Amino acid sequence: MTHPAQPKASHFINGEYVEDTAGTPIPVIYAATGEQIATVYAATPAIVEQALSTAKAAQKEWAKMTGTERGRVLRRAADIMRERNHDLSVLETYDTGKPLQETLVADATSGADALEYFGGLAASLTGEHIPLGEDWVYTKREALGLCVGIGAWNYPTQIACWKGAPALACGNSMVFKPSETTPLCALKVAEILIEAGAPAGVFNVVQGMGEVGGALVTDPRVDKVSLTGSVPTGKKVYAAAAEGMKHVTMELGGKSPLIIFDDADIDNAVGGAINGNFYSSGQVCSNGTRVFVQKGIKEKFLARLAERTGNAILGDPMDEATSFGPMVTENQMNIVLGYIEKGKEEGARLICGGARANMDGYYIQPTVFADVTDEMTIAREEIFGPVMSVLDFDTEEEVVARANDTEFGLSAGVFTKNFTRAHRVIGNLEAGSCFINSYNDAPVEAPFGGVKASGVGRENSKEAIKHFSQVKSVYVRMGDVEAAF
Repeated sequence: MTHPAQPKASHFINGEYVEDTAGTPIPVIYAATGEQIATVYAATPAIVEQALSTAKAAQKEWAKMTGTERGRVLRRAADIMRERNHDLSVLETYDTGKPLQETLVADATSGADALEYFGGLAASLTGEHIPLGEDWVYTKREALGLCVGIGAWNYPTQIACWKGAPALACGNSMVFKPSETTPLCALKVAEILIEAGAPAGVFNVVQGMGEVGGALVTDPRVDKVSLTGSVPTGKKVYAAAAEGMKHVTMELGGKSPLIIFDDADIDNAVGGAINGNFYSSGQVCSNGTRVFVQKGIKEKFLARLAERTGNAILGDPMDEATSFGPMVTENQMNIVLGYIEKGKEEGARLICGGARANMDGYYIQPTVFADVTDEMTIAREEIFGPVMSVLDFDTEEEVVARANDTEFGLSAGVFTKNFTRAHRVIGNLEAGSCFINSYNDAPVEAPFGGVKASGVGRENSKEAIKHFSQVKSVYVRMGDVEAAF
């Protein structure tokens, strides 16, 4: 009998499921058990061609619809997604291994939020009138055309919607390639959009590894590429897109600072550190993995952190009591275990965790290192797993300089009761998505994205509209034209 996670086919093109078993088989492994639950096939050149040509053809008609009509489709899709939240959350858990306790409130729901938000904005995308005496200029906001979305494995439903919703609201079409690690959820997004009334070909999903991504990114018909992934992948994709002068959004990794001053509410600060390191088992790009704690509260903070980390429930992700799930793959688990060994070798003090959990699947204990110094590997490199580095600091000036001493700049957080200091410190941190007395909130209404090596462009909010549209300006002369001859 086939597993319930097995999709009807590998790809979704022009409004229907499409299969081509000539492509490389991609096994879908359930992280909680290590068993194969589904198989999809990488897109062959024929599948890539079918997706791009149908998306290109569908885009013109979609762009001709009014913003109100496009918005209605997106809002309907949001409603369907909310109605099916339970089933979509179960699929997300099969796809990623994240606990159902988490996926029920964080994945399809945030995808639906994006569809609803951009559905609501679609009718409001207007230009402006610029008076110039008796002449005038008017501007129009136009679609870019055909967009390619490339997803990461940590939030497969959310990323498909974060990219698809603003692209479609602006009148673009999209070919979306999920991560080969989590290929299942984006197919459901495509299916729901068709059910909600999107014309066939407006949102398509093709599976595959880097070579499929490369074929999509370099195709001359593609006008825009939006990638969520690692910095090395981002540099490659950005360069390939630049060859064709394509628009890009790059949402890349981070090694973000979370700064806790000695006047902070300890329990709130510990909660922020837990959310910023252990949610999704640490597999979040904006995580605040360098936790700087002012010396006056260091031991008190560590004691409370160890106590609360001990309350994590590692177990079957389908059990809603489970609050901490496995790593997404065996490979990712081994990478993280390697970083944990480095932390021990380089002299960091292990507070809790530090090993693979004694159970089936790819589980690592939530791990905290203290006495971490700025030059240790675990404080420099993005780990993408449940490993928190706690560093000491004395003064505000010192911690700001150390926090900024990184190639990355995705997020930053501050916990303090002194609001003047909170705003001043955030103002001095080189990061795009920041938090005061909180960490890792990502509402669709707020822009999300980084500075420095963490990327270019912004997702969500009105900012995303700018990244999925372009402005045409039209000069209108009301009188005669003067010319030299």
